[in-house]
Amino acid sequence: MNKDIQYHIHAATSDDFANIKALYQSVARQGGGIARTEDEITDDYIQHNLETAITRGICYVAKREEQIVGEIHAYPPFPKIFAHILSDLTIAVHPVFQGTGIGRAIFKALLEEVKLHRTNILRVELFVRQSNLKAIAFYQSLGFEIEGHFQQRVRRPDGDLESDIPMAWIRSE
Repeated sequence: MNKDIQYHIHAATSDDFANIKALYQSVARQGGGIARTEDEITDDYIQHNLETAITRGICYVAKREEQIVGEIHAYPPFPKIFAHILSDLTIAVHPVFQGTGIGRAIFKALLEEVKLHRTNILRVELFVRQSNLKAIAFYQSLGFEIEGHFQQRVRRPDGDLESDIPMAWIRSE
């Protein structure tokens, strides 16, 4: 895939709902990325994440022409004692556009928003399957650190269990 593809990144709006759902269905169909199967990509799932991220978190999309080819979102968990954290982070890049820099670009946009405009956010956290070495290396390249292992947390399609790896980016200033 050509790394010089043209796309633009902007904050998501409710108008992006259908395109985000299509993106997530494509990624889930491929398998091995997001922790959802294609049939779990429901209107309610997308609507919850989109509305929550828009109202109290961060959500960015990468668009190529009218197609959303990447999306990232995170928001603070409840209760208020966790208001300094962005969690439930999910990033999705359309399978055709993986490896083109879109994921890094939207992830950097999210972290820049945190650094410049969300000074109350001191921690951004995510989970990644232990077998997803490429994603672990990617997150580490963005400043995330491994914080442990949740053993036997993820059931793979073949029925085997693997660890979920919690990772966090901590504000250093």
